[in-house]
Amino acid sequence: MQKTAKLALEDGSVFTGTAFGADGEVHGEVVFNTSMTGYQEILTDPSYCGQIVTMTYPQIGNYGIVPEDVESGGIALQGFIVRELCEIPSNYRSTQTLDEYLKAAGVIGLQGIDTRALVRKIRTSGAMTGVLSTTDLDDESLVSKAQSSPQLVGQDLVSKVIPEAASEWTEALHPLAYSSSTHSFSGKNIATLSEDDLAAESAYHIVAIDYGMKWNIPRHLKQLGCKVTVLPGNCTAAEVLELNPDGVFLSNGPGDPEPLTYAIETIRELLGQVPIFGICLGHQLLGLACGCKTFKLKFGHRGANQPVINHATGQVEITSQNHGFAIDPETKPDDVEITHINMNDNTVAGLRHKTHPAFSVQYHPEASAGPHDSHYLFQQFFESISQARVSS
Repeated sequence: MQKTAKLALEDGSVFTGTAFGADGEVHGEVVFNTSMTGYQEILTDPSYCGQIVTMTYPQIGNYGIVPEDVESGGIALQGFIVRELCEIPSNYRSTQTLDEYLKAAGVIGLQGIDTRALVRKIRTSGAMTGVLSTTDLDDESLVSKAQSSPQLVGQDLVSKVIPEAASEWTEALHPLAYSSSTHSFSGKNIATLSEDDLAAESAYHIVAIDYGMKWNIPRHLKQLGCKVTVLPGNCTAAEVLELNPDGVFLSNGPGDPEPLTYAIETIRELLGQVPIFGICLGHQLLGLACGCKTFKLKFGHRGANQPVINHATGQVEITSQNHGFAIDPETKPDDVEITHINMNDNTVAGLRHKTHPAFSVQYHPEASAGPHDSHYLFQQFFESISQARVSS
């Protein structure tokens, strides 16, 4: 028997549909993602902590759930909204349906609403706080709850998703991803290198600071032969440097970067000490550490089809993005240059420090399920490490 669920927004809008997954009630910032595939990676991306995610592609769940493809140890988002749920997936690797997966994780799903109308409302008015419920179906009550729920701005959501302790990462890319990878090292495609060859090519030790890191990031670093140590996002610069890393990676993560003063201070102390590469939230934190400021986008960039232009090469990359904040270019200090621009709205999509080996991008070069245009950035990171070794 189908069960009713409702989504209420702070502007008074109410959407009524059918529940799937778990029962209950949650609040969060309602956002949308334009990806056609990758819903499992979206569900397990810790960057969605505190948000209710709407998929714009009309049918979701077609290929079920594959345990090897998760991006974290669980689901961090608050709720999941689709136009139509596929209840009979077709995929030889699948072990569960999307409905079963959400139910086991205690996450509420909503289907059967006009997702186009919801997305148009968000695009027009901006991302809004909403309440998703299968237990309270009174419109007035739900709208009141949405209006009184806390806003995402100003919250430290990273503290909710970071690991408790340091660890060594051991997992490389899944063979299916590895066989199609465009990574290269020293001009060689990694798909043609044995494990011994990789070890000989790269003995770098990378410290990955985890602010809510997608697992495909350390998988890529491990695949290239690196030793990867993961530290929680609240680590200090002294704890990082004690490990004597060749490079430091700043991961993605959820929410507003400005409240994360502990992370900004750590990065500021690491600048000039070791090569740094940051993505997504790590990009914003690097920018803040360099003296930039950030601002909240109207509805953010979330999808696997965001065009970015690389100023150095003039090439356009199709990128996977998931963020609601951006670097304010007007606040950029003279020792920082903008390297990439989002072609949809001309926001900053990449930065580089002019005197320290530190750079970052506002997107995901490790993207799974794709696209793969930006894999070269890992090579660029290794080249900066190599140059730092030579000059030291």
